Amino acid sequence: MFQQYEIPYAYNALEPHIDELTMLTHSTKHHAGYTKNFNDALAKLPQFDGLGAEQILTRLDEISDAALRAAVQNNGGGFYNHNLYFAHLSPNGGGEPSGELAAQIERTFGGIAPLREQLSAAGMGRFGSGWAWLSANAAGELKVSSTPNQDNPIMESKGAWTPILGIDVWEHAYYLKYRNLRGDYLKAFFEVVDWQQVARSYAALKA
Repeated sequence: MFQQYEIPYAYNALEPHIDELTMLTHSTKHHAGYTKNFNDALAKLPQFDGLGAEQILTRLDEISDAALRAAVQNNGGGFYNHNLYFAHLSPNGGGEPSGELAAQIERTFGGIAPLREQLSAAGMGRFGSGWAWLSANAAGELKVSSTPNQDNPIMESKGAWTPILGIDVWEHAYYLKYRNLRGDYLKAFFEVVDWQQVARSYAALKA
């Protein structure tokens, strides 16, 4: 069975940027629900036994039953996306990346400020629920994109691109504190991004 990411800090540790009630609800209700429903759906798909979540999300078209495929796509995406989201937040976050990731960001986007602008634009431009992503491929290239609902770049590219940072722009990620001001949430998000963890994810993908 797949296990959801366990947040290694208190639910109020990201305040004032992300509030305690949002973190508590997001993790124990939304993320927990996606994890349970993903595991329940996979119980009906023994052909996926032993595969990682990323592998499963590249093989959705192998699920012939449309309802079951939708359940795996929505809940598997929700499970994977939230694992990534919470793993790249930290009370000691903010600032800027360094090392190889910083160099590639400079080459691709012209620096961290233009990257933040592109990620924010992707988040603001997503109509309804979805995500903004910073993804990398095996060659170390970077790109910004957005997906609806709980989709992600792994699904869209069949594994050619893997997200190393995801920004949840579903209303459940920010509405208790920021109401309809998604832009304010996006600004606050960058105050708690753990760029060192993002850099580790980038390095692991290239290894």
